[in-house]
Amino acid sequence: MKKFVLAACLALSFALPSAHAQSATPVDPDSAAAVKELLIAMNYRDTMRQTFEQVQKNLPAIMLQGASAAIKNNKALTEAQKNEAMAKASREIPQAAVAMGAIFNDPALMEELVAEFVPLYARHFTAVEIRQLAAFYKTPVGTKMMALTPQISGEAMQISQRIMSPRVSAAIEKVLKAQ
Repeated sequence: MKKFVLAACLALSFALPSAHAQSATPVDPDSAAAVKELLIAMNYRDTMRQTFEQVQKNLPAIMLQGASAAIKNNKALTEAQKNEAMAKASREIPQAAVAMGAIFNDPALMEELVAEFVPLYARHFTAVEIRQLAAFYKTPVGTKMMALTPQISGEAMQISQRIMSPRVSAAIEKVLKAQ
């Protein structure tokens, strides 16, 4: 089970966009207010909620695909062992997906993300630029873009999954062989 959870976590970490963590620096109040205005204009909370729902919906398939490829490519296992491992993965993936899905349902998650996005946007844009972005997202095309972002993200995730699956499978196989 430990190996499977490790493999599932590894698969999920490849499936989700990577975060380039940087330490939070103080943000001037004008920029902070502009970022908060931008996030409201982007309908950020609802968009992220929809994106999280899409990730949760795809999570079991992502995990099963990664586990399946790792098991099938594991030359150290006999066919019977592969079948047993697949059966075990099929039983455990729903539980692992629920456990990992709980992360997305944590009420504090959105607040933590917003708190981190304020310095992120302030680091890359001036307060004036942030307000220009907010003005764009209030236009019909900006509103359309934000409305379609969850759908586009879901489709992009499927494309990424298809392209990355062989690479993720190879990485999972290396981890499993090393243990």
